[in-house]
Amino acid sequence: MTAAVETRWTTARIAAVERDGTRLVRLRLDVDGRQEHLPGQHYVVRLRASDDYTAQRSYSTASDPTDPLVELMVECLPDGEVSAHLHDVAEVGDVLEVRGPIGGWFTWTGDVTAVAIGGGAGVVPLVSMLRHARRLGIADRLRVVAVGRTLEELPYAEELIAAGAFVALTRENLGSRVAAPPYPEEVRDLVDLPTPAERAYVCGSVGFASFAQRVLGEAGMRASEVRVEQFGATG
Repeated sequence: MTAAVETRWTTARIAAVERDGTRLVRLRLDVDGRQEHLPGQHYVVRLRASDDYTAQRSYSTASDPTDPLVELMVECLPDGEVSAHLHDVAEVGDVLEVRGPIGGWFTWTGDVTAVAIGGGAGVVPLVSMLRHARRLGIADRLRVVAVGRTLEELPYAEELIAAGAFVALTRENLGSRVAAPPYPEEVRDLVDLPTPAERAYVCGSVGFASFAQRVLGEAGMRASEVRVEQFGATG
């Protein structure tokens, strides 16, 4: 296990904002005193009102560790205090309070072969892993399953497909694949080939994480080798 590194609150200037449809916003942050992160780690973003009321949420990094900026993909949730501000209000030049990188369990550096399954915004840390793998030329050690309702709603859909991820859409067909969650036999092919995966990663909502762990078990993955990062609708 990778040891967690102590982090402190610092500031980050928004260097770029890209709004993707009505639900997603991609933020590129120039973090003051930044520590290089590991693929799979996350940052906490804290907003502070004029009366000193604060609200904070955690967001996974999508950027490769060598990227000079930290990239977050935020899903705007109904009544979300932080996500709504970042989606609707945040602009280039704004300064945010941040703390990170955080997390030592849900990280992948390429040391083992792995299969990773993400649902919706849960694909974000997997994108960091993919970018890391491509840069190091070890893409054959990581197999990604990305699950979304539609291609439009799936973060980084084009990049995931271009990188060879297996994309399963549940509300619309994709090519010849009929809309459905990934089947155990589809996941089994990724677990087994070309060499058996030594570890699995799951990231998504509580319900999705439960589903993905069951599918991985049916595909032959040992529960002790599955690392899970799950989140609720806290916004």
